[in-house]
Amino acid sequence: MIELSLKNVNKYFGANKIFDDISFELHSRSRVGLIGRNGTGKTTVFKIIAGLEDHNDGQVTYRKGSTVGYLDQIPDYPNHKAGSVLKLAFKELTELAEKLKSLEEQMSDYENPKYEKILSEYGELQHTYEIKGGYETKEKIDRICSGFKFTEEFLEKDFDILSGGEKTRVILAKILLEQPTILLLDEPTNHLDLDTVEWLEEYLKDYEGTVLIISHDRYFLDHVVTEIYEIEGMTTQKYLGNYTYYVEEKERRILEQLEKYKQQQKKIKALEDAIKRFRDWGTRADNEKMFIKARAVEKRIDRMDKVDRPKTNHKKMALSFSEERRSGKEVVSIKDLYKGYDDKSLLEDADMDVRFQDYVALLGKNGSGKSTILKMLLEEETPDKGILRLAESAKVGYMEQEIVFEQPEKSIIEGFKEKYEMTELEARKKLARFLFYSDDVFKTIGNLSGGEKVRLSLCMMMEEKINFLILDEPTNHVDIESREMIEQALRKFTGTVLFISHDRYFIDQLATKVIQIEDKKLVTYDGGYEYFKEETAKNLVDETPIIKEKKERLKEVKEVSGLNIFKQKELENLEEEIETTELEILKIEKEMATYSENYEKLLTLQKDIDIKKEHLEQLMDSWMTYQ
Repeated sequence: MIELSLKNVNKYFGANKIFDDISFELHSRSRVGLIGRNGTGKTTVFKIIAGLEDHNDGQVTYRKGSTVGYLDQIPDYPNHKAGSVLKLAFKELTELAEKLKSLEEQMSDYENPKYEKILSEYGELQHTYEIKGGYETKEKIDRICSGFKFTEEFLEKDFDILSGGEKTRVILAKILLEQPTILLLDEPTNHLDLDTVEWLEEYLKDYEGTVLIISHDRYFLDHVVTEIYEIEGMTTQKYLGNYTYYVEEKERRILEQLEKYKQQQKKIKALEDAIKRFRDWGTRADNEKMFIKARAVEKRIDRMDKVDRPKTNHKKMALSFSEERRSGKEVVSIKDLYKGYDDKSLLEDADMDVRFQDYVALLGKNGSGKSTILKMLLEEETPDKGILRLAESAKVGYMEQEIVFEQPEKSIIEGFKEKYEMTELEARKKLARFLFYSDDVFKTIGNLSGGEKVRLSLCMMMEEKINFLILDEPTNHVDIESREMIEQALRKFTGTVLFISHDRYFIDQLATKVIQIEDKKLVTYDGGYEYFKEETAKNLVDETPIIKEKKERLKEVKEVSGLNIFKQKELENLEEEIETTELEILKIEKEMATYSENYEKLLTLQKDIDIKKEHLEQLMDSWMTYQ
């Protein structure tokens, strides 16, 4: 069933045409990615679908009864807590609940002459309330809050005082709770950590409605969408697969069209040569028939359905980093490192080795210490204890998360040639290798886009003759094309790379080793991102914080003194039951990992865990009486 159809839609802003022929269909429960270079009009398409923008021509049609959910800008919710904003998703159900409550009060009067009518109305309303999921609202809110990691404390905060990112998360959660039949998500993974992004992926796979997504997160697109529409040349092209399929299929189509173009051009060249010969023969022999044949061949060329030469927008950066000399085999060595702030430890007994030509992705939750490790390598911080050693021969190039240039008021060409003392011609040649052509070089450095800043930063690093690159979120605020350019540039680097990134596709493309901060330690996975995911999936079931705390308390008492033999036996039995209960909890948690897409089963298992944890608490309280 078709939920939404766009046919030959075009849009102008003033005299500027944004797109000319946007055409696609969204079917029920389809998962579709809308991609294209920045400026091609993707967000404008969303606004047209959501009714926030008019289109100049073409048709936009919806299935009868369809609703559209789209996060455009953050609305104001004065006098609302974050939690109450979420509940606005169930405004209709709240009103129904109030009507039911009112009817219940009226039903308490059995002498009311309208009692039967009230009873009938109550039954109808109750049925409607049930059909619309009124009795499931708490479960739905709990599931969303769990996925977005909204704590009770967070839900009690005034919506007005939340940060922009926090407000975005709340409104996105509210839209998901509303469950529109057509869900428009524009960069939904912004402001979300990896765990929440992965939860959102699973949530969208089970979503009952139709989902249309704009995203620079290629890994997210790979795992969620099954169709892709690309806006290119002011029109749309359809690809029946995820992002990886799109990349392969687009290349195949380009090569196929290029071959058709070459064959047609070869044929046209042969026909044009024939025209010349006919005219030449006609002139020599004064033969009108030859001119008639020439005109016939010309008409044949004119009638041809011309094949356009395919456009290859994927510009290549022709570069190689200027490495002065290679670093030693061991570039970074960290042993038994301890780092803390304000009497709180951040890293404890941390070990890490980075060797020559390793491409290492450093992962960990926000606040786990990733940036601190980079600062220690850059000598901006020092370890409290332990060893952190950087090879003497390592020449470090660092790209921070928010790239700052020394002279942002200058043009690219001015800043570059002055910094490296070269002529304008030399500077233009070097900048052109990073796709800064013609008038591009006169752009003011401070006004560059995220992708342009990354390219300029890499261009400058080339002049520094570095052999060890440290990158902090290099793909933040960068479109897909720029991300691919960065990946292409880094693949040509023959030194060592250590980078922090939340872009899983970027990590998957580059990392040869993944190091994750887990429980204040550094755990090394000797493989790429997929290997890391496989290994961590094996260890999904781990001891919960409560169980760890209890075990630590058990370990504190090595010997039991002052107990007779009967009490000693009671204690041993109690400790055995504690251990058995812990194992039962771990077993259920392992079972939960196999039901990640079955919400009802997960709820049942979670209730079992809660019961066993409560029993465990009682056992631990009994155990404490022996201490």
